[in-house]
Amino acid sequence: MNDIEQHIKALRQRIEKHNHAYYVLDLPSISDAEYDQLMQELLNLEKQYPQYIDPLSPTQRVGGIALDSFKKITHQRMMLSLANAFSEDDLKAFDQRIKNILKSDRPLEYMCEMKIDGLAISLEYRQGRFQYGATRGDGTTGEDVSQNILTIASIPSVVKETQTFEVRGEVFMHRQTLIDLNLKRLEQGEPFLANARNAAAGSLRQLDPQIAKERKLDAYFYYWVNSKDFNFTKHSQALDQLDTLGFKTNHERKVVLGIDAVISYVKAYETLRKTLPYDTDGIVIKVNDLTLHETLGYTAKTPRWAIAYKFPPDLVETMLEDVIFTVGRTGKITPNAVLTPTRVSGSLISRATLHNEDFILDKDLHFHDTVIIRKAGEVIPEVVSVNVNKRQPSALPVKMIQHCPECHSLLIKVDAMHYCKNDDCPAKHEENLIHFVSKDAMDITGLGESIVRLLFKEGLVRSISDFYRLKEQRETLLTLEGFAEKSVDQLLASIETSKSQSLERLIFGLGIKDIGQKTAKSLAKYYRDMDRLMSASEEDLLSIDDIGPVATQSLRQFFSQKKVILMIEALKSHGLNMEYQGRKAVAMSSPFYQKRIVITGSFQDFGRDSLTSMLEDLGAKVSSSVSKTTDMVIYGAQAGSKYDKAIQLGVKTIDETQLLELLKGEKV
Repeated sequence: MNDIEQHIKALRQRIEKHNHAYYVLDLPSISDAEYDQLMQELLNLEKQYPQYIDPLSPTQRVGGIALDSFKKITHQRMMLSLANAFSEDDLKAFDQRIKNILKSDRPLEYMCEMKIDGLAISLEYRQGRFQYGATRGDGTTGEDVSQNILTIASIPSVVKETQTFEVRGEVFMHRQTLIDLNLKRLEQGEPFLANARNAAAGSLRQLDPQIAKERKLDAYFYYWVNSKDFNFTKHSQALDQLDTLGFKTNHERKVVLGIDAVISYVKAYETLRKTLPYDTDGIVIKVNDLTLHETLGYTAKTPRWAIAYKFPPDLVETMLEDVIFTVGRTGKITPNAVLTPTRVSGSLISRATLHNEDFILDKDLHFHDTVIIRKAGEVIPEVVSVNVNKRQPSALPVKMIQHCPECHSLLIKVDAMHYCKNDDCPAKHEENLIHFVSKDAMDITGLGESIVRLLFKEGLVRSISDFYRLKEQRETLLTLEGFAEKSVDQLLASIETSKSQSLERLIFGLGIKDIGQKTAKSLAKYYRDMDRLMSASEEDLLSIDDIGPVATQSLRQFFSQKKVILMIEALKSHGLNMEYQGRKAVAMSSPFYQKRIVITGSFQDFGRDSLTSMLEDLGAKVSSSVSKTTDMVIYGAQAGSKYDKAIQLGVKTIDETQLLELLKGEKV
């Protein structure tokens, strides 16, 4: 290494050291002017000697070019969620479950940590260098947000640890950062970001890293995934080592002995959390002894050695200004409270569902009532009760409407719900269009709910087949607000791509009453093409697993309509695939044919959803629970209680290696 290269490397190390002091320790070690001078010197040297530019240099961590989309990354180990506790009794039950497994009554050492309200991420480092950063995604597969991760100044790009390791944490936004950002957005006439969590998640998922950088995100790290490779015996030791390596960890954490000490810690922070500069919605409690984690194991979704205590939701008073009624795609009418905007658990709330007429009567709601609201599960706004002491004598009771708010047809009541039965109701058409393009149906990227509503309002899309005529309306699309040439072309390309979706997605996308995703797939696999399904007899439909009399009646009624037949013909003319794209035939000799199979744990070569789909294509019936009728349990890493029950019942079990051997004889 020559003198210039050594100087550049030393300069980078100095700057990274100052970054750590400023962004992690909150103890600036030099003035801003001195820091700028060092950075400028490095910029000049890298410009003069481009052969020494390093993508992880402090000068390069300002965001690269904007991406068209995020790549997918399969996690080496699943990013599991945590089971929740909502009371002292839940925490005591968690403690007792652990003691039962360990067959010991001795008090356990627990680590208590803040549950930061942000977006979970996983980072990998090799040879002391940052490799990639991914979001949780579905736990098996996340999105590669590496460019945006590198814009977060508190995250180290280079560390003094050459062995490969994976670390997980939470990207978040400080409350003051959100306030400053919203003030700036107010000046620019842009809508407010609702809360710090959504702002952090949205910022990290920006395709343009420059936007992520401007949002001034931060991150805390709470889990060293492969800590046993480093001979740590305590979770607290792993966190201390992360500190040493330059990662930012939350120092509000505390190791305590016994569940009573955990409860004391939780009680203290129910009040103290309000004084923290970031949002937290609970406390994570982990068994501190890493050697016990393997013994305690995992359920299918959560580790048995950890739990998240959720703080009671904030109860806030506001005024019920009005009630509006919306129409769903099935014609269901939902009353919604229009509230005086108020902040609840970090979000500005102005609407809340009132569910149905019975809910309104039970709460005895009157217009302009003072109502108590909360976010159920810290997510969904709901009206809890009414403060009747503040009710005005002249207040009128809220009543259920009798006619559809869109087409004015007379509503009918079925059980607790009211429905519009007018097949030509425009609101139902609009909701059906939104359903058709949704992720679980035809999955057309770029056609979100707001875009579909705009296209419907402009008269560009009135029926499903109109989506496939939009290419003829390209010039008109370019005149709409928010549309540019690139976005229009990407949208049209996504619509074109959707034509090749498999039959089950089309069936589900049609929005047939009583036909969900699972039923749609059963129908597609059985009939193989749309024409056979449309002409299926009642007797034939009833012979299929998962298809009962209600679904059969809905299918027969749907496909008997002339307008539906014309719509299917129109979709065919646009080139939509009308066939099932799974296996063409299932050999009865397959070891999976007609077998009831349960999947548990995580796998190296398969995601849970893709494995389920593959086995179903091979004739298996995949179930979620183990019983005496289960034929086989396929287990991966971190297999939990389902595996234990299979052993107890004498059910056949195979691991991923044995599964791959069985699949060798199958054309998968």
